Amino acid sequence: MLKSHFRGSGLQFREHQIYVPGDDVRFIDWKLSARSQNTYVKTFEEERNVEIVVMMDLSQTLLYGFEDVSKLQAMIEIIGLLYILAGETHDLVRVVIWSNKTINLPPKKGKEGLTLFISMLERLGLIDEDGKVILKQKGPLNNHTEENKIAQIKSFLARRKEVIYLGDLSLVKNKELWGKILDKKNMHCFRVFSPVDKNTDLPFLFKAKNPLTNRGVVTDLRSSEKDPLFMKQRFKEIGVHERYLEKFVKELV
Repeated sequence: MLKSHFRGSGLQFREHQIYVPGDDVRFIDWKLSARSQNTYVKTFEEERNVEIVVMMDLSQTLLYGFEDVSKLQAMIEIIGLLYILAGETHDLVRVVIWSNKTINLPPKKGKEGLTLFISMLERLGLIDEDGKVILKQKGPLNNHTEENKIAQIKSFLARRKEVIYLGDLSLVKNKELWGKILDKKNMHCFRVFSPVDKNTDLPFLFKAKNPLTNRGVVTDLRSSEKDPLFMKQRFKEIGVHERYLEKFVKELV
């Protein structure tokens, strides 16, 4: 999946093989063929140096979900899947966690990356020692402004990194600001949602503290079909009530 979607920067020589009809004649090694009784072609493999940057946007609204599966749990499993896949393709995954501060984990792959990621979640008090999400959290989980988030994303996009946003977009207020980056070719935005987020008839009120003023606020999280950010399909959606790991792979490909 990663090889088909995130392309490497070039090709590197792998080995010689005996020419068979249908092989590309441009890759015939004429010098080697002249010294032997067979015609040989050079074969190549994709040079993998892809770094995938995952922006993990924490919020209080990630703590609810569907049938004991929170949106935060689904996000953690998706990032774990990326680490495992990167271990097979020799790519690297960098996770940036937007919490009360920016946590920028160094690029890793496979079990090493997964261990580092899980350890950080424990330190942040998001999961317990058994790996279960702690749903009762004290205080806001994220105090970043939208301008700060966009600036961080732009810095990775400018360095031609493959950027994946994971969050429920509940903290998005400035649609115009986000719209300027969601159309970038190397930007992949995924909204993780639960069935209650799709409610359009009744208000869904969520009480929380404003991370900047520390004052209590009540937000209506009711979805809007007329929201321009939603209408232009600039992001893909992953539901916690679905087979979300499969859905993530299919949507990414």
